[in-house]
Amino acid sequence: MSDRVLLQLNHISKSFGGVSAVKDLTFSINEGEILGLIGPNGAGKTTAFNLIAGVYKPDSGTIAFDERKISGLGSHKISQAGVSRTFQTVRPFTRMTVLENVAVGALFGREHAISVGKAKEEARKILSYTSFERKANVQASSLTLAEQRRLELARALAAKPRLLMLDEVMAGLNDKEILSTLDLLRKIRNEKKVTLLVIEHVMKAIVQLCDRIVVMDYGEKIAEGVPSEVMRNESVITAYMGERKDRSGENSKAFPQPDSSTEAVL
Repeated sequence: MSDRVLLQLNHISKSFGGVSAVKDLTFSINEGEILGLIGPNGAGKTTAFNLIAGVYKPDSGTIAFDERKISGLGSHKISQAGVSRTFQTVRPFTRMTVLENVAVGALFGREHAISVGKAKEEARKILSYTSFERKANVQASSLTLAEQRRLELARALAAKPRLLMLDEVMAGLNDKEILSTLDLLRKIRNEKKVTLLVIEHVMKAIVQLCDRIVVMDYGEKIAEGVPSEVMRNESVITAYMGERKDRSGENSKAFPQPDSSTEAVL
């Protein structure tokens, strides 16, 4: 992991109809880092993703990618700059094959001027890399949820991002599928040198995967640090499950703590 900042959010705010979804949010992610973005439902995590990806324009504040201001740019421009993302609700092109879906990612990514033939060639490479080539000619509408999430990841990766943003890519997966996804994400970071920004509710997985974690609640950042620190933070514990007392009357530390064993992940 480099000390060089790849993405910087400075005092970002966004409201909808007078309701503040993101408020004065500041954090950065270094090149080669895996940063987790967590918080209770409605905390503003996906809105933050949409602000970075250009779906929304911030009401105030700035977003810089590789020292270039991207806040206010359209999604296609940000994708071409090297930022790619998946969606919380899977969005395959259901009438297209898996190969064609992934080729779309290649067509609209950093190398956006490539031909359809070249895009399909790149898609085949990505499907092989993500161990999904057996489904290349299958129509996307017939995939299981786990397969659709793998397709989302493959399509985003086909864009050749420098920053890959993953919105609940492990939601709804079983234990075996989560382990497989964790292995793939580490592989992407280590082999392809892609920086990862991850929203996830599978807490033990995010603790095991991430170098640092940012926690949001009611649109604001309430904690930031390495997983072991964040999971013991009283504000974080309260945000997720309120004050809990154990039998001795002390506050209960209900979050899982990092561990190197497989059992700790699941």
